[in-house]
Amino acid sequence: MVTGKRRLCANAANERSFTFANSAGKTLDVIFRVYNDGVAFRYKLPKWTNTPVNIKDEYTTYQIPAETARWIQTYDPSYEKFFPYSTTGKGEKNQQWGYPALFKAKNLPVWYLITEADNSDVNCAARLTNEVNLNTYKVTYSEPRNTFQQRGNISLLPWTSQWHTLIIGSLATLVQSTLVTDVSKPSTLKKTDWIIPGSVSWIYWAYNHGSKDYKKVVEYVDLAKKMDWPYVLIDWEWDVMTNGGNIEDAVKYAQSKGIKPLIWYNSGTTDWADATPIDRMRTRDKRIKEFEWLKKIGIYGVKVDFFAGDQQDIIKLYLDILKDAAQYKLMVDFHGATIPRGWARTYPNLMTTEAVYGAEWYNNSGVLTNKAAAHNTTLPFTRNVIGSMDYTPVTFSNSQHPHITSYGHELALAVVFESALQNYADRPEAFYTLPDAPRDFLKAVPAAWDETRLISGYPGEHVVIARRHGSKWYIGGLNGQDTSRTFKFKLDFIKSGSKISIIKDGDNDKSFETTAQEVVKGNYIEIKCLPRGGFVAAIE
Repeated sequence: MVTGKRRLCANAANERSFTFANSAGKTLDVIFRVYNDGVAFRYKLPKWTNTPVNIKDEYTTYQIPAETARWIQTYDPSYEKFFPYSTTGKGEKNQQWGYPALFKAKNLPVWYLITEADNSDVNCAARLTNEVNLNTYKVTYSEPRNTFQQRGNISLLPWTSQWHTLIIGSLATLVQSTLVTDVSKPSTLKKTDWIIPGSVSWIYWAYNHGSKDYKKVVEYVDLAKKMDWPYVLIDWEWDVMTNGGNIEDAVKYAQSKGIKPLIWYNSGTTDWADATPIDRMRTRDKRIKEFEWLKKIGIYGVKVDFFAGDQQDIIKLYLDILKDAAQYKLMVDFHGATIPRGWARTYPNLMTTEAVYGAEWYNNSGVLTNKAAAHNTTLPFTRNVIGSMDYTPVTFSNSQHPHITSYGHELALAVVFESALQNYADRPEAFYTLPDAPRDFLKAVPAAWDETRLISGYPGEHVVIARRHGSKWYIGGLNGQDTSRTFKFKLDFIKSGSKISIIKDGDNDKSFETTAQEVVKGNYIEIKCLPRGGFVAAIE
């Protein structure tokens, strides 16, 4: 894998297929795979006609024992909801739930995460509903929308469904699993040396606005340069840029500083999102024309936003964008989008996807302020398990609504949250005024990993994750609760005598304390964190 939580992965499973026939003699294959870390299954309809058919629905259901603990988000096409803890399965407004869905077996240290993978252009994306019985979750296809009246999957036969996946085991098994990409189709790209994960300076969060001010864009190019980040993301409104230059001037300025620009687009599929530029991605002729121009002026990737839903035509559009972008060696970030479904293996130029209630919500309402710490310690066990997550993390200052997580907590998001394009959200001066240690840490921390290990954690309470890049380990820890916590853990997978440098909460939530010690096999590392606090560590 070019991106993600682990570089070397193996699609190793036992597979068995079962064929069923109905009274009319038509057959259905059910294909099962059993992995060390879970189970996957899919359906296949053989060819019995030469005309397209509509697979309208499926009856797959997951029977969950009563009072099972569960963390599932209410379904929304953008997948920007919380994962509240429940033992009943009762929703606030309806009984529709988005993937992934996390469950803990009652009275057992066994967890399972249900989602789906390898959706193709003949598959819509599904969700779960438990309208009949709160403990019976049915796989449910997307409903029609105003501009797309089809429900289901139109396809010639043979037809194959997406993989239904269940990652099963300890919490560490879930966090470390690559099952979603393992079951997905292998890479379609012969060369991937142009696909380079990295950190990005991002303009939207600080001003709740796009990139129409040339001088502001220049500030974020300069931020990327000073922080040794390879990329700058030029967000919406760049097509009406003024105040000293236009988009081509901004690109040239970035190039003069050695910074690679990425650029935003509206997918043009919704009837409510009017941020510009609109509808340069919707059809292939417009898309190819735009990609040719982007390649000519020196753009390295696109962020495509505001997708209309999970219907089959939108799934096809995601895949078409990835294919065409790869032709022009453009990396892709999907925003306002569906969750990762394994496509990062098939199209390695897919760097990250939003599909998360992230830091930009500090702009939209005051809800995240009090929920962020618990939410941030739930995401590593839910949304981020299944693929790169564009949370747009690490905000020390405030935007429209304040945050009450500590500076140590915010710094730790750079490690705890995995995203192959890590779009850092804060304003330039917030990074410039950091003490040397945290600022240098943000300069060096990678955006893709060779190995990931969960050290400890529990959804909504705390998490400690270790990630390796080359010979260096990075550790991030988050306290999700409103009381202080002392993290205590061993690092027996690290060679004794290795130096560990720790940046943790200082005397207050806006300060840091830096310490160093040696790793000794069998000994505990102890780190005290403030309420809603956090820490990072680096080990040579």
